Parts: sequence; C-alpha cells; structure tokens
Amino acid sequence: MASNDLVVAITGASGSPYSVRLLEVLLKAGKTVHLTVSPAAVEVLEAEAGRKLDLNHFSAEALLGPVAKIVPQANLHYHNFRNFQAGIASGSFITGGMVICPCSMGTLAAIAHGISENLIHRAAEVHLKEKRKLILVPRETPLSLVALRNMVAVAEAGAVVLPAMPAYYTQPQTVADMVDFVVGRIADQLGVEHRLFSRWGQEDEAAK
Repeated sequence: MASNDLVVAITGASGSPYSVRLLEVLLKAGKTVHLTVSPAAVEVLEAEAGRKLDLNHFSAEALLGPVAKIVPQANLHYHNFRNFQAGIASGSFITGGMVICPCSMGTLAAIAHGISENLIHRAAEVHLKEKRKLILVPRETPLSLVALRNMVAVAEAGAVVLPAMPAYYTQPQTVADMVDFVVGRIADQLGVEHRLFSRWGQEDEAAK
C-alpha cells in the first residue's frame, strides 16, 4: 500500500543542515511529513544553525527559517517526542518510510536493541517490524566498535544505514552542494525525484 506520508526524526548528532534541507526537499516534492525532534537535537540546531526550537510550542519558522515561507506548511505535522499517542507510534498508520537525520549514536543503539524510550525510537521500531523503509543517517567519527556493531544490527533488522558522507566526484563548490548530495541520496532511498546533484555518468550519457 503506497503512502505519501513520510516520517522524519531529528536527533542530537552533528548535521543540522542535512535535516533542514531534507524537510525542504520533501515538502517541495509534495510529501506529507510527520516530524519529531529530540531535546538534544534542539541544542545542536541552535549551536550549528542558530535555530531556537521549543519542543512544546513548535514553530515551523523557527526550524526552517526563510524556507518556511516557500514550502507547504500544511503538509508538515509535528509530534512531540514524548507523545506515544501519535499515529506514527502504531503499525496501523501507513507511511512510505522514515528517516532519522542526523541519527545520534544513542538513538542508533536504542533502535538496535529495541529500546523504545521516546516516539523516535518507537516509530523506528514500527518501521522495522512492519518491514517499511527505515533510513538512519549517522554523523560520527571515528566509529567505535560498539557503534559499528549497532549499525550491523540495524542493517540486519532491515534498516538502511546511510552515513552523511558527501561525494567529491560531483565537484561541490559550496557546503550547500555537499549537503545536497547527502540529502539527494536520502531522497533516492525514498523514491523522491530530485535534481540535487549530477549523477555519475550523467554527463557522458548526455554527450551521446
């Protein structure tokens, strides 16, 4: 059963620009996005992007900044991380997939071991048990043996581990270009069309 609904969770790893850009791309593509944010993500968003978010009084403008004026905000549905009554906490709520971007090592560990301490963990568990697309975007270096084993565990359970690793064959000119590459690869996994970067071999094909 196809669904236009997607779940996006933001946790407390470095990489706030990825999450903000991802939301913009998905909303512009006409997707209905169910968003949940961890307290640690609030701290990182302020430190990295200067965005001050109140989880109890959510504001799309506070999170998205100027982008909020050019995306369909009606398609963005916010769920507090404590709210286990949200639809995304149940397998009966059909979605087209879930992305945790960025995904902290603590969140990764909770998912790997089936610990549902908040809505983010629970929604991820639901996507695994219902065999729906779950994409985890870790941003950490170096990786400990514990983190590597947790990545193996979630991959074996059916998740896609998509580290925030920009490519250089696209010859990025700005930080925004590097962000777009990662966001584009996430969009690829979700089946969302985009033109965020030039694909390998694309220029050769165009020249034929």
